[in-house]
Amino acid sequence: MTVDRQRVERLTRELLEAIGEDPDRPGLKQTPSRMAELYTEFFSGVGEDPAAPLAHTISVTRGPAPDTLPSGAVLLRDIRFRSVCEHHLLPFAGHAHIAYLPGEQVVGLGALVRVVEVLAARPQVQERLGEQIADTIAEHLDTRGVLVVLDASHGCVTMRGGRQTEASTLTIAARGVYADPVARTELITLIGLSAGSEASRDGSAL
Repeated sequence: MTVDRQRVERLTRELLEAIGEDPDRPGLKQTPSRMAELYTEFFSGVGEDPAAPLAHTISVTRGPAPDTLPSGAVLLRDIRFRSVCEHHLLPFAGHAHIAYLPGEQVVGLGALVRVVEVLAARPQVQERLGEQIADTIAEHLDTRGVLVVLDASHGCVTMRGGRQTEASTLTIAARGVYADPVARTELITLIGLSAGSEASRDGSAL
């Protein structure tokens, strides 16, 4: 789905008028077009298939490196992401940590990053975003278990209401063997050592 840039510009002008501003004054004259460009970027994942990046897989037994079969999980930490909360259309941003226990097929690590990017580039809530990432990987990749941990700061918490600038939100989505808390203990420990998680807690992710 392509963002209707002209409509965004028109509605931005209406919004500026609704708050008592003059959209034709010098400081705001380019704001509608800037908002159209911003929304085109922020919501580029609407209608896009998040599973598409997982279509190209590599056989661990018949591929170019058959002696590299992982004996444990593949863990990709500190994937920076940003999204827009659907409740107030304010940004939230932080780090995603993804682990999966491979079967016979593995996927390029960049594909996992792309799954996060596609699903984050639409109106979201963090809880659903993590679940959608986990479902996409579990359903479209040969895996025995998936774990997705998101650690993010939310504009609706840091910029409005109580304005808790130090607050961050941590969510966990697990599938397969990692639905068992004991089975995912090692991964949670490894993720906890992440420098990126500390960065999101100090608010630098926004």
